[in-house]
This record gives sequence, structure tokens and C-alpha cells, in this order.
Amino acid sequence: MTGTFETIQFAIDAGVATLTLNRPDKLNSFNETMHQELRDALELVASGRRDGSVRVLVLTGAGRGFCAGQDLSDRSVAPGDEMPDLGDSVERNYKPLVLALRALDLPVIAAVNGVAAGAGANIALACDLVFAARSASFIQSFCKLGLIPDTGGTWILPRLLGPARALGLTLLGDRLGAEQAEQWGLIWKCVDDEALQSTVQAVAAQLAAGPTFGYAQTKKAIWASSTNDFEEQLVLERNMMTVCGRSNDYREGVAAFIDKRAPRFKGD
Repeated sequence: MTGTFETIQFAIDAGVATLTLNRPDKLNSFNETMHQELRDALELVASGRRDGSVRVLVLTGAGRGFCAGQDLSDRSVAPGDEMPDLGDSVERNYKPLVLALRALDLPVIAAVNGVAAGAGANIALACDLVFAARSASFIQSFCKLGLIPDTGGTWILPRLLGPARALGLTLLGDRLGAEQAEQWGLIWKCVDDEALQSTVQAVAAQLAAGPTFGYAQTKKAIWASSTNDFEEQLVLERNMMTVCGRSNDYREGVAAFIDKRAPRFKGD
């Protein structure tokens, strides 16, 4: 299954949906059309999750960059004109995008193939697993324009890195290479450039064949831990374990273990 879009590429194969940001001449920076098409594509992913055709999402970029953030030429203002309301842009575009990504009931993998700057960096970091090419980099470029990090950056960065490193990256706007991003725990793994796509495809295939119902509950539990206290998290674990224990995936996993065969998970 494929979708026809102007600024992105979208395809589904063997349970893996691949969404490629496709404005390589602009380093895949966001404009209004891309935002609308991303929302449409994520609706297709959510629909595919419900009918069983999609079990994993891979998000990547075309060309030499992952995403350079906002396309500033899409916000050009003539001298004397009133400046745009950037808060409105966040509310209409970036907020629903990152919320839709985080709400997906399946594993989401970012394959960062080049520079990920501004909102492009934070969209990648909102995914569940982030793989980055060795030549890739992450830049919180908002400070160069007198802005604050958006797309969840002020929430994600201190939780992944602590306030000292989060402030250093966001106030200075320094480039953070993929190797150091892995060492700091910002991303899951840095791999050689030529191995990025094959590595991500292998992981996506592994996850697509796995118990995706349990994966979805695991995601929810991990993210909930940032606001729950320890006892609240234990209650959540109990409740989710009850739900998982009644799932067909758990039933199949136990049966496969007893029968000494490979499980055939369906994601429910």
C-alpha cells in the first residue's frame, strides 16, 4: 500500500509503514503542505493499526538531511507587515503532529539520516527508538532566532539528558553529533551511514513480528512514569499486566513456548 503526496512518501509493506519526509532540496523542512500531509499519513497509520495492516512506523528523511525544522521561507513577511503568530503555528501544526506520533499504539522508529534541527530534532526524539547515521547531528537551533524549543523539546530534553545538558544544547544551539547523542542517552543507537536503513529495516521487521499489543502498553507505561510517583506506577503496572494477560498475544506467546515453536502474534 502506498500514498500519493507532494511533500512526503508513504508506503506500507509487511506490516511496516515507512513515512519519508520528501523535500530534499529544503532539507525536508516543514511547510504547511507537509504538516497537512503528515497528519493525513499518521491517520493512515492509526487506521492500519486498527485493521492490522500496520504494526510498526519508520520515520526518515529523503536526501542528505532528516529534517531542518521549519522552512523559514514559508513564513516570509514583507517590510511593515505584522509578524505571524508563532504560537498559532505551534497549536495548529507542531502540537498535533507530536501528539499524534506519541499516541500511536505501535512502535515508532526514527531513522535519522542527516541533520535534525529545531522541530526536526524534536520530532525524531518523540519517537520510541531513534537510530542515527554516524554523520547525522541534532541541533536545537531555536536560540539562533530568539525562540524557545517547541515540538516538545522543553519536555523531552531535560528528561533524557537532565537540565544541565538540556540548557547547554538549547541556549548555545551547538551541533550534537550522533555518536555523542548515543553516549549521552539522547538516542538509542548510532550506526554507520551505509548500515542505517538496513539496521532500521531489520529492527522494524523484528517488531512487526512481535507482540505489538504488549509493546503499546509498554510505551504507555514508560511515558507515564515521568509524572507518576512510584506507588502510582506500581498500580499502573498491575492494571496493564491484567490487560496484557487477557490478550491473544499473551495466549499465543505461552502456547508457542510450550509447543517449542515460533509465536504468531496478531497484535491483540
